[in-house]
Amino acid sequence: MMKNKENYAVAVRLDDGSIDVISHTRNKSTFRDAAQKIPIFRGVVNFVDSLVTGITTLMDSANALGIEDEETGEKEEIGKGELAGTVAFSVVVAVVVFMLLPYWLSLVFQRFVESTVALSLIEGVIRVAVFLVYIIAISRLEDINRVFMYHGAEHKCINCIEHGNVLDVEHVRASSRFHKRCGTSFLLIVMVVSIFVFACITVDSLILRMVFRVLLVPVVAGVSYEFIRFAGRSENPVINLLSRPGLCLQHLTTREPDDSMIEVGIASVEAVFDWRAFLEESFGVRTENDESRGNCD
Repeated sequence: MMKNKENYAVAVRLDDGSIDVISHTRNKSTFRDAAQKIPIFRGVVNFVDSLVTGITTLMDSANALGIEDEETGEKEEIGKGELAGTVAFSVVVAVVVFMLLPYWLSLVFQRFVESTVALSLIEGVIRVAVFLVYIIAISRLEDINRVFMYHGAEHKCINCIEHGNVLDVEHVRASSRFHKRCGTSFLLIVMVVSIFVFACITVDSLILRMVFRVLLVPVVAGVSYEFIRFAGRSENPVINLLSRPGLCLQHLTTREPDDSMIEVGIASVEAVFDWRAFLEESFGVRTENDESRGNCD
């Protein structure tokens, strides 16, 4: 999936080998435009917006491939309600597993540690450990490994363009599969930022501490977004050093794609972004509009 301003598209490799591209253009929103000018709050808005876009693109990709009915053998489309319910359930599970479970586990150390800051640090270490175990576990699944290969293809396509190279299979293949604006890096930053934000919760009630952790998730996401946004535009040595853990984590969440996956990534980019005009304007690179990059129907 690729997104550019109000346009986003998902490219899917079909059973017959062709590539189906589903494109969307969202209506202009005064609220979204105004939110982009408010630090932290824009991170919350973009986080919610990404969830909505994710639901739409998941539904598009699933319906493009079709889900085969076990009895009739015919392919059925997934309804918006069904997919939205699945995503909502997944979000709830994620909050419980990655936000509340580490807190419950950190309570074991209360009898040995009195400092609130130290307990928050322990909670954060547990949270990162749970996250890493989860990533390592799912990466061993064959289907998830293919998802990570397509994830790598997305990054390589973006890096290819941002470094002034022609968007074709050869140049994309040579590009890096690691990117500072990756969602994986964002999630790791969320884990780290949560340590400092949750350390500010000093209420005595166990229930209230858990409630505040859930309520502060948007704040954590907003602060983390600001760092990722700044890091993606900066080559400052300190920022690059702080971005290094997220880039290292992408060794787990991205894989080197094959050429067919790169073609899918290219098709998705071309549905939302005129990369030829970008290269000419930004790098002075002129390209010819030919069909030499492969079959991306």
